[in-house]
Amino acid sequence: MRCPRCNLTAQRGVALVVALLVFGLCAALMVAMQREFTLFAQRGANLFLQDQGYAYLRGAEELAAVALVMDYDADQSRAQLRDDRSELWAQQATPYPLDEGGWLVGSLQDLQGRFNLNALAAAPKEVDEGAATERFTAAEEFFIRLLQALPDAPLGQTEAVAVTRAIGDWLDADGIPRAYGAEDDVYFSQSPPYRAANRPMASVSELRAVANVTPQLYLALAPLVTVWPRTPGPLNIHTAALPLLRAVNGDGDLAPLSEAQGEALLQTQEEQGGFADVTAFLENPVFGDKSTAKVLGLLGESTSWFLLSAEVEVAERKMRLYSVLQRDKREVRPVVRAMGSL
Repeated sequence: MRCPRCNLTAQRGVALVVALLVFGLCAALMVAMQREFTLFAQRGANLFLQDQGYAYLRGAEELAAVALVMDYDADQSRAQLRDDRSELWAQQATPYPLDEGGWLVGSLQDLQGRFNLNALAAAPKEVDEGAATERFTAAEEFFIRLLQALPDAPLGQTEAVAVTRAIGDWLDADGIPRAYGAEDDVYFSQSPPYRAANRPMASVSELRAVANVTPQLYLALAPLVTVWPRTPGPLNIHTAALPLLRAVNGDGDLAPLSEAQGEALLQTQEEQGGFADVTAFLENPVFGDKSTAKVLGLLGESTSWFLLSAEVEVAERKMRLYSVLQRDKREVRPVVRAMGSL
């Protein structure tokens, strides 16, 4: 017969073990719940800060639209509409301090002050039936000169022609390669193989897929070219950078202006806030007595397309917004938005 006292001791031992097991289980659950709660709270804070930063960036977009409308209203008093570096939208940006700490900064760039790559889609046309075709279009001549005027990675003339024709083949709707160009037969040999787009470019980054465009060439070209508007507009001579000014030359001349000639044009642009007009620009002594009838059609003085680059810092976290804005009279609308690089 078992001792009652022994039974009581055994029961107490089992109860203690069960209590310890329950305590251990509760402790494990509490640790897991605390970890999940911490992660949940951190995710919530991250989402809040992200939404707050994005709201500030959208505010910068609205301020940019206001500045562009104000500029349009101010231009109505001019005899001829123009956009130049002396206007409100083109001024150097300064960081705006935020109430809760951090800052917001934004700047506008004239996208029509860059060369539109989609202008290279057109091929040279026949002069007469049965006669030889033009060697290059006005846009092709301009871009060939631009490639030779790049400050960091200038190309030789033969290389510039090959890159220009490869971009034209990338853009046109047919699969027939132009002289010195590149179509599917070139891209099929890549690893992995791919096809030519055969449509207008939707992003400057497409250049990286085009034959003969090296990473160095892409980095040098990216700040000077655009794909907006999709139907290319004229290049704004008042906001064009030095390599673009050097790319303006006489019809049929595939060499760019010299650095000294380009600097002379840039100095006039900066000191006078632009040029009197396109005609006065082409009458500059650097062009001599060259014919400029073809390149005249590529040049203009105003713009409807702008790129907003806005950056915000909230709680030591930075966010950046790139927004393509189209101005149509007093209406400004965002066409593309991208967080990070555009």
